[in-house]
Amino acid sequence: MDEMDNNGVATMVEEFESSVRGDLIGFLQRKGAIDEVVPQCPDVEERWGDIARAYLPDGVREFQGYPVVSLGWMMFVGMALAYYWDTDWQSYSCRSDVYESLRDLRGYDNMDEAVTEDVLGYSGEAAQRVTDLVAECASRVYSELCRRSVEPGTPAALGCYIAALHQLYLCGMAVQLNALGYHMTPLNLN
Repeated sequence: MDEMDNNGVATMVEEFESSVRGDLIGFLQRKGAIDEVVPQCPDVEERWGDIARAYLPDGVREFQGYPVVSLGWMMFVGMALAYYWDTDWQSYSCRSDVYESLRDLRGYDNMDEAVTEDVLGYSGEAAQRVTDLVAECASRVYSELCRRSVEPGTPAALGCYIAALHQLYLCGMAVQLNALGYHMTPLNLN
């Protein structure tokens, strides 16, 4: 691939990620899951690279048969990391196996229940609302991936997949921070 192709792929991935972010944020704001000012947490954001590297082998393997699951599970991971940040970041910030420990609670296929019930402590209707919200976000992202007609198995496809996971991770973090009572409001300095 020459330099022009690399630049074209990078631009396409950046545009895709920006589009996904805008769509997810707008959707989550309309649902009341996040405030107008999106919660941020640099500590959790900094863990993205480690989490992504650990998740990719599982996520890529599952994407072919279960694309919405492969995408949505990352939003649950973002939610769990935000919860850990709020409750015991001193311990979790140093761990290199955070994704694996989440996955291994109930296995990859049941990671939604593990995070929702075992980590976040939701049950019944509350757990179902969280699961439905994540499923809708993952479906929206998958629809956007399909609309882009990115050729499978290409650097562009991998780049878009990672970009999608990144935004779902950040949105999961924001949703959980909001649920924990962290509300970002602009300062009025006048």
